[in-house]
Amino acid sequence: QVQVVESGGGLVQSGGSLRLACAASGSIFSIDAVDWYRQAPGKQRELVAARTSGGSTNYADSVKGRFTMSRDTTKNTVYLQMNNLKPEDTAVYYCNIWVYISRWSKNDYWGQGAQVTVSS
Repeated sequence: QVQVVESGGGLVQSGGSLRLACAASGSIFSIDAVDWYRQAPGKQRELVAARTSGGSTNYADSVKGRFTMSRDTTKNTVYLQMNNLKPEDTAVYYCNIWVYISRWSKNDYWGQGAQVTVSS
């Protein structure tokens, strides 16, 4: 069983920075792919960042150049560094992590969500 705990949300002013973290715990062989989503009130869920197990990364145009993914494999933790935040970044952010629970089996797990609010 794997649990993912998400943290790092908060309230910041325009131009500020936050770093979200998703820490996975439990029976983990390795972390595979990582996706970050956000959902703002009245809007559909948006994929903002994605990283494959091979290291390929993609960012939504709306966050490109401002958001950066990283990971600490020793802690089974993934991060989303968010710089130069704008009011339109206000949303609940979710990580989705594909985790190998053995050498041949993997499943995806969601963080509980982190509220990011950017004031103007």
